[in-house]
Amino acid sequence: MVQLASYLVADSVADYSTDRIDEESVFAIFDPREIDEGLAIRQSIPSDLMALLRGWTQGFVPLNTIERSLSDLIDARESHPVQRASGAITAQDAMAMLEPGDMLIDCTGTRSVFRDHLMPNAGAVDDPSSFAFLTADGPNTLKIRLEYALVITFLYGQRYDCNEQCKYQKNIDNPQYKFIPAVNRTCYDGSISHVTGIVTISAEDYEGMPSRFDGTWLRSNFPHVAESMDRFIAKVKDETNGEIVGDLEIVRIPLDLYRARNATSREWRKTGTGDLPLARSAVFLAGDSAMGSPYFQSISLGFECAMFLARLLGHRDVPLADLFDRYELYIYKQWLRVYNRSKMIKHNKDLLGCVGDTDALLEKLHIY
Repeated sequence: MVQLASYLVADSVADYSTDRIDEESVFAIFDPREIDEGLAIRQSIPSDLMALLRGWTQGFVPLNTIERSLSDLIDARESHPVQRASGAITAQDAMAMLEPGDMLIDCTGTRSVFRDHLMPNAGAVDDPSSFAFLTADGPNTLKIRLEYALVITFLYGQRYDCNEQCKYQKNIDNPQYKFIPAVNRTCYDGSISHVTGIVTISAEDYEGMPSRFDGTWLRSNFPHVAESMDRFIAKVKDETNGEIVGDLEIVRIPLDLYRARNATSREWRKTGTGDLPLARSAVFLAGDSAMGSPYFQSISLGFECAMFLARLLGHRDVPLADLFDRYELYIYKQWLRVYNRSKMIKHNKDLLGCVGDTDALLEKLHIY
């Protein structure tokens, strides 16, 4: 289940940020002209697509619902028909099909097919090894691992909202593992609250857990983590007189912040080796192929970059070198934006976990 960021459908400068932390970065990183251009892009989006985006910013929606809705919308476009060919593809397969002047957009996600091929003279990269790039920097990948975490989701039979006071008070008896609900991931549909949050775990915990499991497995295998979660939920029940609907759904993930050092094939074209596929064609990385972020930000970031790229490619009279430069700069600025916000979220979350322990709190404060 995902919820898109409200800034994707912003119609004013004041709405073009997620929160106060994000607002400061937006106005520090982007020129007013760039923000205005972003708002103009939104105003040019067809009404049926914008209606979908607005709905997805209001509450939770399954990711496959978004995928199906967009596919149906594309198929319904009679004026711009799209020919689809489904199947697995490697970077070598794609490069073999590239003709001079072709354009390729890689949106294959965190395990991007092309990302680590966009650095010239970086050595050969075999496709099977590309699946390991999130455990180590690749030739064209900068990665920062913020922490390991459990993403825990549950349904609750009453309205439930949580602010920083709530997060502190309900975790005050949890010495190590603390459940931190994400404010924008708590949604009440009139009868059920959908709650999603994270619990920071150690690397050792991470290695001892499967990728997905439920509350029963957690209580049997990691009782100390489960006890902290159950303590938090018990306080919610005492406060709101509700019950959990079903069981906990738990995913263990590394929270990684990463970006492609090159989001286009610009560096290949600079080599002057025009006989190579990546030097004679235009390649753009979009969405998670270009960069990814933790704390439920990636899908919104991907939509934001896709909007800009679509607008950019509409400028048929602009030289390709200029398109490359503009896209690279935009991706870098969006990276700075999400980097600042992710690091601040992580820092604030760490501080919250130390409230009541003065020594631990002071260790995490770096002042002047």
